[in-house]
Amino acid sequence: MRALNLITLLLVIVGGLNWLLVGIADFDLVATLFGGQDTALATIVYVLVGLSAIWQLVPFAKAMSVGEPAAESNLGHRH
Repeated sequence: MRALNLITLLLVIVGGLNWLLVGIADFDLVATLFGGQDTALATIVYVLVGLSAIWQLVPFAKAMSVGEPAAESNLGHRH
């Protein structure tokens, strides 16, 4: 489970950085790397980033309900 949390967190970060580039420079890195927004590979990346954001709602909701330190200790993070 920890590996999945780390992978989805990484994909959410990648998605956030991509949106930052779109916002400040009108540059879509995912589309550039995978041959355009309409390619199958870019679509897969966009979908994986979106699914990762949904997955990350679970630890976020837990952090909101029990407090951040308790939520992180249940995820197995080291302090």
